[in-house]
Amino acid sequence: MGARIIETKSDSPVAVRRLTIDEGTAGQRLDNFLLRELKGVPKTHVYRVIRSGEVRINRGRAGADTRLALGDEVRLPPLRLPQRAAQAAADAVPPREFALLWEDDHLIAVDKPAGVAVHGGSGVSFGVIEQLRRARPQAKFLELVHRLDKDTSGVLLVAKRRSALLALQQQFRSRDTGKRYVALVQGDWPAALRTLDTPLHKFVDAQGERRVRAASDDEGRPALTLVRVAQRFDGFSLLDVTLRTGRTHQIRVHLQHAGHPIAGDPKYGDFAANRALARGAHRFARMFLHARSLAFDHPQGGARIELEAPLPAECARLLAELAPPRGSEAATA
Repeated sequence: MGARIIETKSDSPVAVRRLTIDEGTAGQRLDNFLLRELKGVPKTHVYRVIRSGEVRINRGRAGADTRLALGDEVRLPPLRLPQRAAQAAADAVPPREFALLWEDDHLIAVDKPAGVAVHGGSGVSFGVIEQLRRARPQAKFLELVHRLDKDTSGVLLVAKRRSALLALQQQFRSRDTGKRYVALVQGDWPAALRTLDTPLHKFVDAQGERRVRAASDDEGRPALTLVRVAQRFDGFSLLDVTLRTGRTHQIRVHLQHAGHPIAGDPKYGDFAANRALARGAHRFARMFLHARSLAFDHPQGGARIELEAPLPAECARLLAELAPPRGSEAATA
């Protein structure tokens, strides 16, 4: 899901729903958001309920071209999917469990593999959350706490209770979570460059694809990324990256803007270099960005939890194959 359900008026599949817009859906047009959210509902019907005023944003009427903002509450009227279409959509999601890093009565932490979206939408039929729900039909509540890009691997939290969801999301909003990543970038990263704070602006390009770019203070939203060189190779640098804000594509754009795109990044990377990695001796065909660790206060009791996802085998293999920096016997910075 691209927004979280905060209220339903009954257990009926045609109940009124109210959803809060998160960073993954902020900036979208209302009609595009609804077409993705209401899979199976005819497009003509989606536009009809918008025109009739049955869809509300923050309790007010809105047009199809209204842009959604972070924190907006969207009210969806009762809509019944055609039974055959709804069942076909459900059957198309294969059940799947993911490698567990933590599980208790309140939350699940999984090690998300690269190449798997966290949820369906934007041309993706299903993701981690839909597959988990199919694998656990007895679960009464499973909701994503936060997001990772499809091409990013690592720690992902799923709430098993609404109280846990709200408590954890508040920590993310308040920046009380410790998010650390590992990234392999092109080139020799300057050791003195440790703070990246260029504002970021999210937009939709001419092909309808969501993108982010570095922007001025007036146009962009504040973003802060901390970087430390962990290891150097011939033509590459391995970075420890800590997020202080959680903007869309933040690490990818900050590193690219600094002149050192992430190896294998299909959207902001060096495409010729990516092709060489994928087709050459290394056969490395993913983005080298891994959500290595996440620290948070447990929603029940407040104990500080720090989870770590091991570096994926294909990433570890690539590091083992890369040559040390020229003119140096030691690869460690």
